[in-house]
Amino acid sequence: MIAAKRVFTEKGFNRATMEDIAREAELSPGTLYLYFKNKDELYASLSLRVLQYLLIRLEHVSEDKRSPSKRLELLSEALFDVYEFDPLTVINMFHLQSSETLKNLSENFLAEIMKLSRKALGLIAQIFKDGMDDKEFIEAHPVAMADIFWSMFSGIVLWEESKRFIDNRKDYLKETLDLAMRIFQKGISAKNVGNNK
Repeated sequence: MIAAKRVFTEKGFNRATMEDIAREAELSPGTLYLYFKNKDELYASLSLRVLQYLLIRLEHVSEDKRSPSKRLELLSEALFDVYEFDPLTVINMFHLQSSETLKNLSENFLAEIMKLSRKALGLIAQIFKDGMDDKEFIEAHPVAMADIFWSMFSGIVLWEESKRFIDNRKDYLKETLDLAMRIFQKGISAKNVGNNK
């Protein structure tokens, strides 16, 4: 996995080959194919570790006994923590969720990614459901709210990373995420419903 990560970092997904990865890992390409159906699957396998860590962080937030609003803040911190744990793999995971790569995975591998993803989304959605039940958040479908929240997070990370690629002196990811989360939380607050009319 370390060799694959190094090759993908250095060459990018499109230019990297299984032969490059095998050479970096000091293995034969045939050995890699014993474990991974293709380059897409090897690439996606990097996301499994991050998804597992994400679930651990989400479970901690889910088990917290504080208010849904506070858990939403903790959720934001948890997602940023997962990003800091392995930025490159998180970015790869975001690309994975919107690419042809998913179509090229074996059924078992795809099933594992889907299982972890559904569980993570369910934990996020539960925070929104709890907030609606407690009349803290506006009424909406909790899974849709979780989708919006996840999309906002992944979109901001990808956008800020692309900006940093152009000018690596600029790193406003944390500040931009914090601002987006404050705006999002204010927007879904049931207290603000009457004020928006």
